[in-house]
Amino acid sequence: MSPLQKIGAFGAALAVSFGAAYGVGALVGPFDSGSKSEAKQSAHQGAGHQEADAESETEGAASPVVPAGLQVTEGGYSLDLATTALVADRAGEVRFTVRGKDGAPVTSYRVEHEKELHLIVASRDLTEYRHLHPTRAADGTWSAPVTLEEAGSYRVFADFTPAGAAKNLTLGSDLTVTGAYAARQAPEPVREVTVDGYTVRLDGELVAGKGSELGFTVSRAGRPVALEPYLGANGHLVALRTGDLAYLHVHPHDDKAGATKVAFTADVPSTGSYRLFLDFKADGKVRTAAFTAGTDQHAHG
Repeated sequence: MSPLQKIGAFGAALAVSFGAAYGVGALVGPFDSGSKSEAKQSAHQGAGHQEADAESETEGAASPVVPAGLQVTEGGYSLDLATTALVADRAGEVRFTVRGKDGAPVTSYRVEHEKELHLIVASRDLTEYRHLHPTRAADGTWSAPVTLEEAGSYRVFADFTPAGAAKNLTLGSDLTVTGAYAARQAPEPVREVTVDGYTVRLDGELVAGKGSELGFTVSRAGRPVALEPYLGANGHLVALRTGDLAYLHVHPHDDKAGATKVAFTADVPSTGSYRLFLDFKADGKVRTAAFTAGTDQHAHG
């Protein structure tokens, strides 16, 4: 079971501690929000989401720690990715099925943040990122259109909770994008990024193993911008650890109407470098700002 649990307005918060170094990476443009579901999950629990959750024990010993998103199978559920390759800079489709313990497709899910399932696609170098909301056919097959601009190796994350399950799951599988490949590195740390004319500032000092605050403020032409609700929140944050792409989905403290700043508290268990992807909505459109965050190796506890 993953130790990384969701936080925010949905439960007992663990806190996210990255390190003092922050920075922007590639900026990802608007993505489709998809149709809204009438139901909203109020208690988003489980692997990959920051919220307090007791570890299961076997014969008195805690289960081994496995970060979310690193396994294709967990808790009897498996991610069956039908699409294993796409062509760079060409419209394509990601198709997959979530299978239960009996191997049959799962067709019943809990609604969490207005969706049954959230799909994240990220390149291994973490310079490309997509937050998608696929549609599910009656037979349990999920599909989502996507265009990935750069060739290389990608990771696909399915973030969901089966109906009747107590915990959220984040399963991952690999995807290849063919084409002319050029090695890339995550951008250097900075505190501000601009996307589509909106400036997003990151505030807060984060340390691995310690709870601390992350605040994101959005402005345009020097004036604060009121954030609009998106999937039931003023913002959504996904963190991916460089190297193995361990997955962490964090949610904000509150959803105050008209807020110009969204704050998060989360916790990552290890030192290293992380990519932070903030989804925010302004003027009717969802945008993503990407940052790089490095942990402070000397501050723990």
